Amino acid sequence: MLSFCGRRFRLNEHCEHQWMPGAISDGLVYNPPMTILYGTTRKNEPPPPASQFSTERELCLKYFDQWSEQDQIQFVENLLSRMCHYQHGHINTYLKPMLQRDFISLLPKKGLDHVAENILSYLDAESLGQAELVCKEWHRVISEGMLWKKLIERKVKTDPLWRGLAERRGWIRYLFKPKPGQQHPDHFSYRTLFPKILRDIESIEDNWRNGHFLLQRINCRSENSKGVYCLQYDDNKIVSGLRDNTIKIWDRNNLQCTKVLTGHTGSVLCLQYDENVIISGSSDSTVRVWDVHTGEMVNTLIHHCEAVLHLRFSNGMMVTCSKDRSIAVWDMVSSTEISLRRVLVGHRAAVNVVDFDDKYIVSASGDRTIKVWNTTSCEFVRTLNGHKRGIACLQYKDRLVVSGSSDNSIRLWDIEYGICIRVLEGHEELVRCIRFDKKRIVSGAYDGKIKVWNLVAALDPRSPQSSLCLRTLVEHSGRVFRLQFDEFQIVSSSHDDTILIWDFLNYNESATGSGNHPGNHPGPGPGGENGVLPAAVCRI
Repeated sequence: MLSFCGRRFRLNEHCEHQWMPGAISDGLVYNPPMTILYGTTRKNEPPPPASQFSTERELCLKYFDQWSEQDQIQFVENLLSRMCHYQHGHINTYLKPMLQRDFISLLPKKGLDHVAENILSYLDAESLGQAELVCKEWHRVISEGMLWKKLIERKVKTDPLWRGLAERRGWIRYLFKPKPGQQHPDHFSYRTLFPKILRDIESIEDNWRNGHFLLQRINCRSENSKGVYCLQYDDNKIVSGLRDNTIKIWDRNNLQCTKVLTGHTGSVLCLQYDENVIISGSSDSTVRVWDVHTGEMVNTLIHHCEAVLHLRFSNGMMVTCSKDRSIAVWDMVSSTEISLRRVLVGHRAAVNVVDFDDKYIVSASGDRTIKVWNTTSCEFVRTLNGHKRGIACLQYKDRLVVSGSSDNSIRLWDIEYGICIRVLEGHEELVRCIRFDKKRIVSGAYDGKIKVWNLVAALDPRSPQSSLCLRTLVEHSGRVFRLQFDEFQIVSSSHDDTILIWDFLNYNESATGSGNHPGNHPGPGPGGENGVLPAAVCRI
């Protein structure tokens, strides 16, 4: 019993939030929305006989049917306002299924099949598979809309792994708009293809983790000085720079040499190519430009006074670095119109490697430092300190820098804060080459080993050091000079005068090459002084 303004109220047994007056008055005293208060006397009134209720209900329904829709709504609202919360709950339970609409099934009946297809096309694979099981109409919309085909196409557009797999496995020809005279398979074929693709991707990941690969070997057969200092590859060719002063181009299908570019008078230490040109740097201190199709030398840049150790070019700009401790920034209008923009000076030893994007130029040197420069103004920004000896290799992307050094370690840096966020240890000698993507870091060293690291784990400070190295690959018999990799393979070159292709896509149990667990295959010893990398190549 509660008292308010001299009057007594007690709670309704069925609705704990309603108040009702005591015996003093039967009037209503509080009527909030969706709630009704009634007196004790009303609660105690006996219900009308069933026959009377049935008659009154039929009369109400008869009047109700005669009213307009708006009048009906107002009448129901008045009824609801006189009910308690517990009654509202019953009504809500009754209304809920009535308010649900299977719009996917209803849209095609309105001639809007394309809208239903478009809605379901946003589902991921798991949700799309579940949607197929909802009812026959949903299955029909998914099937006739070719939504599994569209899902595969979306993956191919956005994920380089899917794109590469589509090209290598050949099923890309069944995607997107068919060529004239070509007919694509039915929906069921794509529905069956999707899980096969997932199994293929899982197999590739397992091969990376377990070190399973098909090994292909190119013997460069250099006549005099042996060693392959640099390389770059695509699906059709491998372009390599050799210690014997030549650039050799190899066919990816038969692994035969198709062109030999001559002109440098010293070892070819670095190169890069695009769809038009190959640009190379040499221990003869020059940078030379070649036509990628004909192999003709079209330009020679003479600026550095000692060996050109590394270069990068992109979007009309090139950066070169040298044993002379300087960095040169060039503007590229065409293969024959290349002009020097700026020379960056600050390192106290040979500058071994450079990389850049639209924001920063990043350089690493034998002076143990990494320096960051503004790409537009070429002004110095900051120095990254941490390596205990000279730095031989580096890659920069987004805000992550990964570097390798003659202190045998790899360091990960946040370029914006200038801090080292992880040190990877495991190589036994100088880390000469390094590359990374979104998942992995792959490094090559003078110990003859290639190591695969988990980049995602390396960026997580909670990950233990022991979990970072996924696999150590040992097939080279000499120092590893350069490597590149993608989702399916590593291509590496060495002082042993070979180029190795480590194929993780096409491995099978009968393949010739297979990976080795770390430590199972001892790496080659450091070797003597004869035939080692010249000091001009990497001053560390």
